[in-house]
Amino acid sequence: MTKNITRIPICDGVTFHSIGEKRFKTGRLTAAMLLPLSAETASANAVLPYLLRRSCRRYPTFRALNEKLSSLYGASLQAQVYKLGEVQVLAVSAVGLDDRYALEKEEVAGELAELLCSILFDPAFENGQFRQEDIDQEKRQLIEQIDSEFNDKRIYAQIRCEELMCRDEAFGVGRFGTKKQVEALTGGEIYSAWRRALSSARMELMMVGGSDPQKAVEGFQKAFAQVSRKEILPCATQIIAKADRVKEFHDVMDVAQAKLVMGFRTGIAVPGGDVTAMRLMSALFGGTPHSKLFLNVREKLSLCYYCSSSYDRHKGIVMVQSGVEQKNIEKAREEILRQLQAVQEGDFSAEDLDAAKMSVANSFRTMSDYLGGLEAWYLSQAFEKTVLTPEQSAEAVGGVTKEQVVKVAQTVSLDTVYQLTGKEEA
Repeated sequence: MTKNITRIPICDGVTFHSIGEKRFKTGRLTAAMLLPLSAETASANAVLPYLLRRSCRRYPTFRALNEKLSSLYGASLQAQVYKLGEVQVLAVSAVGLDDRYALEKEEVAGELAELLCSILFDPAFENGQFRQEDIDQEKRQLIEQIDSEFNDKRIYAQIRCEELMCRDEAFGVGRFGTKKQVEALTGGEIYSAWRRALSSARMELMMVGGSDPQKAVEGFQKAFAQVSRKEILPCATQIIAKADRVKEFHDVMDVAQAKLVMGFRTGIAVPGGDVTAMRLMSALFGGTPHSKLFLNVREKLSLCYYCSSSYDRHKGIVMVQSGVEQKNIEKAREEILRQLQAVQEGDFSAEDLDAAKMSVANSFRTMSDYLGGLEAWYLSQAFEKTVLTPEQSAEAVGGVTKEQVVKVAQTVSLDTVYQLTGKEEA
């Protein structure tokens, strides 16, 4: 269990988090830039961390940067873009050997922090912008990521349902924006995104491992002292308590297996509401092999190839996704709603609840098994009132009562039904 968590303010809107964990032989240092999700800026923001990890003025070529990483015991740089509710997270990470295992007692963590600062604050520009060759390569790779999600119809169907369900909300914007927007990106737009991120993004600096964080803290303090920070852009998520009506959408594509995705509003999201009980409710409903959706809709009635639910605690929505034969779509829909009603009426046993608790608690505890999991765990709590360790959250799940589960289940209302079917079945 992680025992040492320290938070150090760096400057306005920037916080350094040291998560002391000595079970690993490597450490991880991440700069996460949090910006409000917007259709106008999503694509320019999304390409930014991938561009930044390529080089910096001190190591201006891919080869020079990799030689530096190799000298640090084979360290690596990673980039990631994802959503926390209606917040777009742009993350650049450096992963390397923990200082305790350096042969010559080198301060690897301090050097990685210095390198990360160079990447963030001093990119390798040409004519005042990112190099066009780098831009073209990263745009192409981002488009390939968008295409891969489109080609995986299970992923696409859920993304499409969320987009339609939240089309008048920022949550309906994809984390990469759209393919067309990425294709149209210019060097000037990406440069503006970089300037905006450095000056106005909320930043969470995460250090996970057993190394002394002092050198990293000093490096970031020095780097941010050179930046003119403006008013920090607000990072908030609109929570809709209840669906006012059920919206229906149907797409036809060349698919062999139809998809049925149902989006529900709950009104329960961080930082308020009984989020723990709702996480347990979703697990009981459709989040585990012991859930009602799996045992009844899939196994007992054989209406779906797969059927599961997930809960987004930052947006307060529950999504149910299933792969079905076209002829079974309506039956599957009716049975999914019937199983939800059963949970709302308390029609589940103590054994059912205990199995769900065990599954959720274990999923929390396994987040401590790797550096990226620990980082994601604490970063995901950026908007919560109280920060809990995985073990504390697992213990909290164990204390949830049947009455709490029923109460939160009764807040769940159907908002959107999305069907994706094959051309021959339309």
